[in-house]
Amino acid sequence: MTHHHLRANAATCHWGFFDAARAAVLTVVSGDRVTVDTVTGAPEVVPRGGGFHIPPELDEVHARAERSLPGHILTGPIAVRGARPGHVLEVRVLDVKLRQDWGYNVIRPLAGTLQDDFHDTRLMHIPLDAAQNVGRLPWGLDLPLAPFFGVMGVAPPPAFGRIASKEPRIHGGNLDNKQLTAGSTLYLPVWVPGANFSAGDGHGVQGDGEVCVTALEMCLTGTFTFVLHKGGGPSRPLLRMPRAETPTHFISMGLNEDMDQAMKQALREMIAFICARSNLSREQAYQFCSLAVDFHVTQTVNGEKGVHGMLRKGLLF
Repeated sequence: MTHHHLRANAATCHWGFFDAARAAVLTVVSGDRVTVDTVTGAPEVVPRGGGFHIPPELDEVHARAERSLPGHILTGPIAVRGARPGHVLEVRVLDVKLRQDWGYNVIRPLAGTLQDDFHDTRLMHIPLDAAQNVGRLPWGLDLPLAPFFGVMGVAPPPAFGRIASKEPRIHGGNLDNKQLTAGSTLYLPVWVPGANFSAGDGHGVQGDGEVCVTALEMCLTGTFTFVLHKGGGPSRPLLRMPRAETPTHFISMGLNEDMDQAMKQALREMIAFICARSNLSREQAYQFCSLAVDFHVTQTVNGEKGVHGMLRKGLLF
């Protein structure tokens, strides 16, 4: 195992998009560990003159990183040698650390869940206390932090072309799943040689739904181990949708612009997962989901809405 450190700069960051044609900035082998620095936020949200620490590369990324669509600043891609379409990339989230002493939350017109109710931009800067692991909200509440990356994904299928980072899809991307903190594992279907993983959109904390379109947005450093699972192939992939697990739960995901369809997809994914790991029939798995699996709204603000199902470990296997 080799431990790499991928720093954020104008050459290693891409802004607002995923693209199968973007070349990897780092190549690793299965089992390698990579520490990845990320930055986040457009120039207008940076608190100038407020005494906060601003990662020095943020201005360079703003000025020079490749940008063609509005969206997230992502570090990568990272290629895993030997990955091919039909394989699965296992991403173990070993650690997530704060890179700054502030974060922000913003309401933007024509964005969020209640677009007809809130028409004015409202930007809130939130000081962070790393020692206490809290964000200090302006009305006096210390909110405990649970940092994670809102965006973790591989390159999409080449036929998609260049796509916005906003919408989560079969490649992962802007999942905004607050369960993916340190100690969790994300499983992503591979669509291009090398897989080409990128991460960004650091969140200090987020509620399920992310209803006003932003969480506690901030720069983070993550440490990941990449494990490649070979087999399948383009016609028989090992995995068709992102899945995840935490120390306590297995997680299925559904993504669709229609919340009902996202729910159905998350449920079908959970039924398929249960049937593959047990001797239950599809009917029994469906009944078990109704009895024991919790389905949560992941986010409602990214065009493709999210639902995730959570199966407690130890109930079945």
